[in-house]
Amino acid sequence: MAHVRAQLGRSTRRRTRQAGRLSGLSRSAGLSGLVLALAATVGLVAACGSDDDGGSGGGTPSASASAEASLLGPSAPAKGASVKIGIVTEGKGPSSDMSAQDTVANGTAKWLNEHRAGIGGRPIELVVCDALGDPGKATDCGNRLIEAGVVAAVFGESAVMHDAWKPLHDAGIPVMLYATSETEVLADKASTFILSDPSAGPIGLPITVAKEKGYKKVTSIVIDVPAALGLETNVAPAKYKAAGLEHALVRIALGTADMTPQLGPVVSGDPGMVFVLGNDSFCISAFNGLRAVGYKGQITSIAQCITDATRKAVPGDLLKGIEITASAPIGTDNPSTQLYKAVVDEYAKGVDTSQIGGMSMFSALAGFQLATAKISGEITPASVISTIRAMPESELPGAGGLKFKCDGKATELSSAVCTRGTLAATLDAKGNPSSYEVVGASTTG
Repeated sequence: MAHVRAQLGRSTRRRTRQAGRLSGLSRSAGLSGLVLALAATVGLVAACGSDDDGGSGGGTPSASASAEASLLGPSAPAKGASVKIGIVTEGKGPSSDMSAQDTVANGTAKWLNEHRAGIGGRPIELVVCDALGDPGKATDCGNRLIEAGVVAAVFGESAVMHDAWKPLHDAGIPVMLYATSETEVLADKASTFILSDPSAGPIGLPITVAKEKGYKKVTSIVIDVPAALGLETNVAPAKYKAAGLEHALVRIALGTADMTPQLGPVVSGDPGMVFVLGNDSFCISAFNGLRAVGYKGQITSIAQCITDATRKAVPGDLLKGIEITASAPIGTDNPSTQLYKAVVDEYAKGVDTSQIGGMSMFSALAGFQLATAKISGEITPASVISTIRAMPESELPGAGGLKFKCDGKATELSSAVCTRGTLAATLDAKGNPSSYEVVGASTTG
């Protein structure tokens, strides 16, 4: 992926503020610039690597005991009275199973307590609540955490996270989450910290690849659900215009098996480069539809499009060269996945490490601990907020080299966002990424 890092970095530095961006976002039923938030909303969370890449779920053998001990770090036990941290995830609901996040959260807390001295030297005590995709249950989760006396909360993916966030926010309790599709949460300047860059992946990467390869236009083929369309309709047009590119949006209904009627006219015109956003079944139909109507150009997509089902259903000559954006380096062997697998092997046995949901929870909770590493004195919601605001730029655990700093300056889209940039990879003929690189990131202040 030659020159991608430099070009996207330059385009990031040249970006301009656009008046009314958040007010424009509020017109959307759900913002989806965050890949994991989209995943949670429409059930996209899936592996990017094949089963052969998995860890505890039955893939390659785990590292030796001595190597894992080295990855976990030296013993640094937390002592004294525990500090209560809330955890809200989707859990195992009627439309998705995110229960692994609970297991990973508990395992990560044990690792942090034994090897990272917990929070301010004191043990982390988790208060876990599953929203189950139910707004009422999510609200109950927020209230339950308040009643339990948590000083902060860390969220995994949930389609109803706003309902859990609202009571915590109103009570002044800080919330750190890996990703969100909620406009009000993104707009919060007081106590919310978000660990994924909303636009770097689904907008920034296609722009960069298009410019690198000489395209003048990008056509986005997007699953027609509100959660996937917010960013594409409210933010993307101005971004593409600023980059000097034409942009076309093609909405296709969820469950469309044959997309040739929709894609034929697109390809017969001038589609330029194509970006595909949806779940794996949607993307399979899009990829095969593009092939059927004779599209020969560059394709970009999101990691959730590439699963074992995709690899079986889409020919290798089409998969080869697709450039994807991801929020975690799942499917490759690197320091982030090695650490995550070591923690799972020791403290969260049975979790399939080829799935991104568990790794995002690991990143969120370990990131929270790192952001509060310098906290001292009485640990309260207010002291947690001030400590996170003052944190130095640090590498986000499990994020493949992405860095975070929560001083409100990471991106012009939202002061709640702590991270700039995304991960990018090029697929081989088997649909696997060889490696990921950080793109679109520059110093966050």
